[in-house]
Amino acid sequence: MSSLVSSVSGAAESLFATLFPSDCRLCGAPLVNISRLPVCEECLSAMRPITGGVCSVCGERLISRYAFSGEQGEPRCGLCRRLEPSFAKAAAYGSYSGGLRELIHLLKYEQVRPAANVLGRMLAEAIAALEPSFAEGKVLVLPVPLHRSKLRQRGFNQSELIARAALKLKPAGDRLALNATVLERCRETQSQTGLTRHQRRENIRGAFAVANPDDVAGREILLVDDVFTTGTTVSECARLLRRAGAAKVWVATVARTLKADAAHAELEPEIEAGMRMAAHG
Repeated sequence: MSSLVSSVSGAAESLFATLFPSDCRLCGAPLVNISRLPVCEECLSAMRPITGGVCSVCGERLISRYAFSGEQGEPRCGLCRRLEPSFAKAAAYGSYSGGLRELIHLLKYEQVRPAANVLGRMLAEAIAALEPSFAEGKVLVLPVPLHRSKLRQRGFNQSELIARAALKLKPAGDRLALNATVLERCRETQSQTGLTRHQRRENIRGAFAVANPDDVAGREILLVDDVFTTGTTVSECARLLRRAGAAKVWVATVARTLKADAAHAELEPEIEAGMRMAAHG
């Protein structure tokens, strides 16, 4: 019976490939499986979680054997040792590179919405890594918002789509409650990519607001986004949430930029300035 099912399944896939020819949007290989997501299994399997030593606070890859924390012995990058971020801890599933970066772009820029389900599973893993640190009670999940003009243009907030997909998997049981209206993007900003230190600070300053501080007062917040790059955006959001009375802010993202030694040494002062701005208002 199993051989019959296998034969029928194989025939169906061959017929699908013949009638609906398509290629993987990432590598270009022909797709042979019936799926709403135009990405092959090989590309999906290659999107692996971050391994190796990372900072216990921001999740950056540790490039120094001298990384340490005096409080609980947990390793910290140089930046987090020198300056306490406005969030308690950030976790990401994978590196923002290769196929994972392209999959995120498929969702954001080519409106391939089924990608949100795969990315949601990855976000759920990042949330599960943070879950043991959550306090008792409900944790409020806030997707980083888009400005209304960008939302109209794209048709959806990718962070919200990914968050909803992740929460269906219950990575922290029933303790997570999503609210997509508490945090607002009240000013349109340009992409942070390629901006100088001064431009990045000016670009993000005043871009967000907490719509109703009573919703966050005394509560733990889980801030979710698709990508953690320099940390300027999530740091600014966390700063505002703490100012509004949030007890603690956690950050979970699908991917984060992991810097090579030379790039990290070059950019660290720039990132530090952005975090200092967020921490001290």
